Amino acid sequence: MDNHSASAQTSQLAALARLIGNTPLLAIDYFFNGHNRRIFAKCEQMNLTGSIKDRMALHILRSAIADGHLHPGDTIVEATSGNTGISFAALGSALGHPVKIFMPNWMSSERKQLISSYGAEIIHVSKEEGGFLGSIRLAEEFAATHPNVFLPRQFQNTANIEAHESTTGPEIHQQLTYAGLSAHAFVAGVGTGGTVMGVGRYLRSLNPKVRIHPVEPAESPTISTGHKVGHHRIQGISDEFIPPIVDLKALNPVIAISDGDSILMAQKLAARAGLGVGISSGCNFLAAVKLQDELGENSVITTIFADDNKKYLTTDLLRDEPIKTDHLTPHINILGISVLNRCCTFCNADHV
Repeated sequence: MDNHSASAQTSQLAALARLIGNTPLLAIDYFFNGHNRRIFAKCEQMNLTGSIKDRMALHILRSAIADGHLHPGDTIVEATSGNTGISFAALGSALGHPVKIFMPNWMSSERKQLISSYGAEIIHVSKEEGGFLGSIRLAEEFAATHPNVFLPRQFQNTANIEAHESTTGPEIHQQLTYAGLSAHAFVAGVGTGGTVMGVGRYLRSLNPKVRIHPVEPAESPTISTGHKVGHHRIQGISDEFIPPIVDLKALNPVIAISDGDSILMAQKLAARAGLGVGISSGCNFLAAVKLQDELGENSVITTIFADDNKKYLTTDLLRDEPIKTDHLTPHINILGISVLNRCCTFCNADHV
């Protein structure tokens, strides 16, 4: 492609950047264990394709173009469990790049359909072919045998961390500051680990005592054990390995939440607060509740609502989930929500 096309990419990147990030920080009031409490959650379903992965995809592509690693016309090839594939498919389409996605074949049909709708090609990888690790291997093999291929390598690319250190973390801090608050802790489920590492790095640059907790499914404690064990229903976190960009020594202890409780909480957030979020968001909220129970009802705990419920319409999120005696969700009563602010964190507009 010619220089005009490269110039058009730069213009498109600027336009896309205005559709990604600067999401609202929700204050969610709830009743639990005899007290009214409040948790703060970034509303990431309001990004371009409906998930937090847009931040990482945009930053990786922008950095790759600036560094000369991604050229006009190159094919973007990535291994993903879904949301990242949707993000790269959409951004790749906007920037004029063919996109090829390798992903496990048991991901929700909505994720597959969304990726295809943006014009990307999907290569489904079975458990016999290696699942998540097989997806990464096949993507690497494709890049090694085809010209003009760019591999984002989300699980090992430090630009993934930088995306959240430079956007998500500062936004959380700015939005809390407008309300006269500062974070005591941040919790987030670990998929690639970019969110928990990047937000954690930024918040700790301001206050080294901030608690940063990774979250995983109780049914599949991959982070705690160091290897794949069990299975779970929280798509997007706890794949089959600990991603290379995750430094557990820099984090506080892992918080484990059951997938059934996560489903129930996501259902309750939709039915009681009008927040149509995915299963991992229910998981993150419960992890925040558990940590607040430890740190005190007035502690400022922040987390992420990573995506929306529209990617889970054919999953257990839209089915009856049995309640177990150890579930937290039945004991949580959502009282209401408010928005700290919705505009650019560095503008001079009025804030709610």
